Amino acid sequence: MVQIKGSAIKETINQIKARSGEDALQKIFGLLDEETLKVCQGEIYSSTWYPLDLFTRFLEVEIRVLADGKEEMVTRGSEAVIEKQLRGIYKAFVKLGSPEFVIKRIAAVHETYFQGVPIEVHVQGPGKAVVRYKGFEKQHRIMGFAIIGFFKKALEISGAKDVALRFTVPIEQGGEFAELSIAWG
Repeated sequence: MVQIKGSAIKETINQIKARSGEDALQKIFGLLDEETLKVCQGEIYSSTWYPLDLFTRFLEVEIRVLADGKEEMVTRGSEAVIEKQLRGIYKAFVKLGSPEFVIKRIAAVHETYFQGVPIEVHVQGPGKAVVRYKGFEKQHRIMGFAIIGFFKKALEISGAKDVALRFTVPIEQGGEFAELSIAWG
C-alpha cells in the first residue's frame, strides 16, 4: 500500500484554512467518505504514514469545492508550498544548485514523503531529465499535478528558464511506473 507522510496532509489542511477559511474546510469535510473524514478531522501526526488513497480522495473533494474541479490548481498549491519552503531555510540550497542537482534533491525529498514509491532520476544531458515513480496506482493520478508544481517552482527558483514538465507515462495509466519528463533552458 502506498502511503504519504502526515505532514503533507497537515500542510494541505492548514493551507485551506489560511486561504479559504474554516467554513470552506467544513464544506470539504461534509463531502468526504467516513474513513477520510475520520483521519482528516482527527489528530494528524507529521511523522506518521497515512494511506495515499485517503489523501487523494481529500484532494479531489478540495478541488471540486474550492476550484470548480480545475485540477491544475493542485499544481499551484504545491508551487506555493515549495516556494514557502525554498524561500526560507532551503533558499541557499536551491540557489547554489544546478537544475540537475535540484531535480535529484526534490526526488530525494519526495522519497521521504511517499512510502512504497521508489523514485529514479535519469539526467539525459544538458537541460533534460526524466523522473520515474514506481508504485503509484491509477487512483493517485491527482498527485501528478502536485509533483509537477514542486519541480516547476524549485527549478524556477534555482534559475532554470523555460521549464517544461509533463508526464510522458501518466500515473492514471496504472502501469509499472509513471514517468515525468523535464526540460529547461
